[in-house]
Amino acid sequence: SRVKISEASPRRSPLEDDVHLDEYADRTEGFSGADITEICQRACKLAIRQNIEEAAAGRPVEEQCAKIARSHFEEAMLTARKSVSAADVKKFERFRQSIKAGK
Repeated sequence: SRVKISEASPRRSPLEDDVHLDEYADRTEGFSGADITEICQRACKLAIRQNIEEAAAGRPVEEQCAKIARSHFEEAMLTARKSVSAADVKKFERFRQSIKAGK
């Protein structure tokens, strides 16, 4: 399920309290597991980039980005795209039904 994939992708990355992965799972209807993983990885990279920029600017460590925030996921969602078409989903469903019927 999309919720499990959303939870597994950033499992070792610290998340801000404003990140609700189940909400992103709802917003990724029709996305493949790889698509969802890419969104999570992009959010992580955005947080890392923010931390590096803040450190380079001389911001005190305690004020630097240390967790993936909702804003990182929102930005990652802006460029997210589905790699599986509705036609592909229908083909898979027909295939799955044919497998069930053959048992």
